[in-house]
Amino acid sequence: MGEPMNVATPPLTDGFGRSHRALRLSVTDRCNLRCRYCMPADGMAWLARDAVATDDELVRLAGILVALGITDVRVTGGEPLIRSGIAAIVGRVRALPGLREISMTTNGVLLAEHIDALVDAGLDRLNVSIDSLDPERFARITRRNDLARVLAGLAACERHTTLRPIKVNAVVLRGLSEPDILPLARLARERPYVVRFIESMPIDAGHTWSAAQVIPGDELRVMIGATWPLREFPRTRPSAPGRRWRFVDGCGELEFVSSISEPFCASCDRLRLTADGRLRSCLFATAETDLLTPLRAGATDAELTRLIADTVTAKGPGHGIGTPGWTYDGRPMSMSGG
Repeated sequence: MGEPMNVATPPLTDGFGRSHRALRLSVTDRCNLRCRYCMPADGMAWLARDAVATDDELVRLAGILVALGITDVRVTGGEPLIRSGIAAIVGRVRALPGLREISMTTNGVLLAEHIDALVDAGLDRLNVSIDSLDPERFARITRRNDLARVLAGLAACERHTTLRPIKVNAVVLRGLSEPDILPLARLARERPYVVRFIESMPIDAGHTWSAAQVIPGDELRVMIGATWPLREFPRTRPSAPGRRWRFVDGCGELEFVSSISEPFCASCDRLRLTADGRLRSCLFATAETDLLTPLRAGATDAELTRLIADTVTAKGPGHGIGTPGWTYDGRPMSMSGG
């Protein structure tokens, strides 16, 4: 991307001219699944309860960021539906002046019991993670036997036409996920879902990731296109992480989020706020800015704005995964805002 710009910029514009409009707002680091690409089977060190931002603190920090130009908030975790009072949090954030959309990414296990309240609170859009439609492989990947509950949650979402399109996220792992690719693609043809195939990324808590696990997006498209020909369509917005492809016969849409093989850092417009109030400028960032401690010490909105602006200014050109010798020793995905 070249050298950073040396000019005065708005608070949410970084040194490379990228304006940030999207926030991933994590409400918990905990999860009720143990997906092998994210967590070890056991032994996770959870945040202490008093280290996690309260509802009021999350809403205040989100409000400052929205006032600075954030227009889209995605509520994440861990698993956001295990946070007590999640619908109320969604409603309070949705009411922030200037917010265009609030969405959520969930594993869907608790979705059936929460979806009505979430929609009533103003939830605009939803991504549900399902890595396999086969109960045995789902259990191998997630280390839980909860596929039926996830599918019931998806079915409950279909009652709410305001959520369209419902997006289904599937992380694909070489040597494990190949049998699931066509069944998941078929789901996009038969139900009102956009299925998103996501490359495995090196942010698992167990540090077991290797590049050999990655099935690149172009390989997936060849596999699917041999059965159902595909045609690419423009992204919904230039900063969208997924490339959109539709079936040539018009029956459904897929997205491919290929952070490893097709990085989209040059157009990234996302910031992440962790459940303990740390601001991160990149999913793979090893540096982060503590906003919660100064907030609790009485910092003003102006003082917090300066911390936010400094974090955005310092954002690098990209994640650098392709750089020789690259390693990641930062927070795992469950603790970094998804």
